Amino acid sequence: MVLKLKDNPPIIWSPQFETADDAQPLWPITESLCSFTGPWWVAHTKSRNEKALAHDLVAKNVGYFLPMSFKISSIRGRKIRSLMPLFGGYLFFCGGEKQRLELLKTNRVANIIVVKDQQNLVDELAQIERALRTGVPLTPHNYVKKGQRCRVKAGPLAGLEGIVLRAKRSARLVLQVDLLGQAASVEVDLDLIEPLD
Repeated sequence: MVLKLKDNPPIIWSPQFETADDAQPLWPITESLCSFTGPWWVAHTKSRNEKALAHDLVAKNVGYFLPMSFKISSIRGRKIRSLMPLFGGYLFFCGGEKQRLELLKTNRVANIIVVKDQQNLVDELAQIERALRTGVPLTPHNYVKKGQRCRVKAGPLAGLEGIVLRAKRSARLVLQVDLLGQAASVEVDLDLIEPLD
């Protein structure tokens, strides 16, 4: 089932965020996941339960980050644009033991992954969040273990760091989430990237 844009959960949500009106926007007005307080966890959801879990967490006042991007598909010759989770089967949430138990009560979670390096996860997710906020299309990408680590030096993505895969006229910057062994990528002009030592 394809949801209307307004029926999708926000990509990022926290009880402390203010919204412009009663409708849940995809993005809060000013807040970022870097302003969340408490430990981060990774929920490995049951199949195709990411958005439903996000809706449940809003109702339970549990902050989360569910990176999503638009996917265009064709159904009976008609193009459909739908918002899909960037990392299928995963949702990141923030809170203590009480919030973890609330999440388990939803019956939408297969497993909860404990995050040992909190700062590293926040740094990696902040890069994904920043890329999504610029509006550039992010696509799921195979996790890359080898390749040159680079930084975008100009433009709306300036400062993002990732592994670059070369293409004919441009490059794809791969933004990794090491804890999950997954990644997303964005197209970048080769002239806008510089290698990191």
